[in-house]
Amino acid sequence: MLIGAAIAGGVMLALTGVRILQEYERAVVFRFGRARKQLAMPGFNLLLPFGIDRMRVVDTRTRAIQIAPQEIITHDNISISVDAVVYASVASPSHAVLEVEEFLPATLQLASTTLRAVLGKMDLDEILAHRDAINSEVRGILDTRTEQWGVEISAVEIKDIQLPKEMQRAMARQAEAERERRAKVIAAEGEVQAASKLAQAAEMIAAHPGALQLRLYQTLVEVSGEASSTIVFPLPIDLGTGGAGAGATPAQIQAMMQSAVALATNQQTAKQLAEAAEKRNQLGSDETSGLPRLPGR
Repeated sequence: MLIGAAIAGGVMLALTGVRILQEYERAVVFRFGRARKQLAMPGFNLLLPFGIDRMRVVDTRTRAIQIAPQEIITHDNISISVDAVVYASVASPSHAVLEVEEFLPATLQLASTTLRAVLGKMDLDEILAHRDAINSEVRGILDTRTEQWGVEISAVEIKDIQLPKEMQRAMARQAEAERERRAKVIAAEGEVQAASKLAQAAEMIAAHPGALQLRLYQTLVEVSGEASSTIVFPLPIDLGTGGAGAGATPAQIQAMMQSAVALATNQQTAKQLAEAAEKRNQLGSDETSGLPRLPGR
């Protein structure tokens, strides 16, 4: 019975030293206070009882470390609030246990101070326009500093940049002014193009004097289409006759005016006659439809 009891006691002592680690866990084993070189791996691990072996388990999965909003004064003296997130994992469990007391709080504090230092050297416009560059710079600094702790920084992302209300209104006014400036520039470019085309048209008309007379007739026809139109003739008017620079005589100018007025009057009169005929036809059709129909025999 003594042998059985001894065996049972030995089994119980052995069971007290059994440790099961998950696949994502590693452990540093301390024997008599000294860290062993070989890490405890996932699965079944047997430790010496009575506190001879002690285990410090480290999770090697990537963790998201939230950086609280930081009040930062930029290089151009603007106060902003920035929060970010750091993705970190333990690459060396031995260093994470032996080189730093608590690697997660240490990484968080280092990330906060690094973010404040990097953003404090930049202007607000640079911060808003170059987030990717800021993320890369902060990640590089953190990765270099945390390498001695066995911590690897996989990414740093700025989540939000909060601006003062006054600065938001000022930026809105600036954006509106920029849009108005672009609109005015586009309108001015349109005026330049229109003036260029008008200059080309003037050169063509100057090369063919008869074109001005045709243009005058066309304008009169367009103006006469309105019922209450007033035609104004600017005087003196110089209409070439197609000769070698010879100008039209006053009698010719008067005759051209009369012919243009007659043409416009005839078109307006024809339009009025057509409208009157259409009204008569409509009235006739209404009277015909209103007569009673005689019954058949």
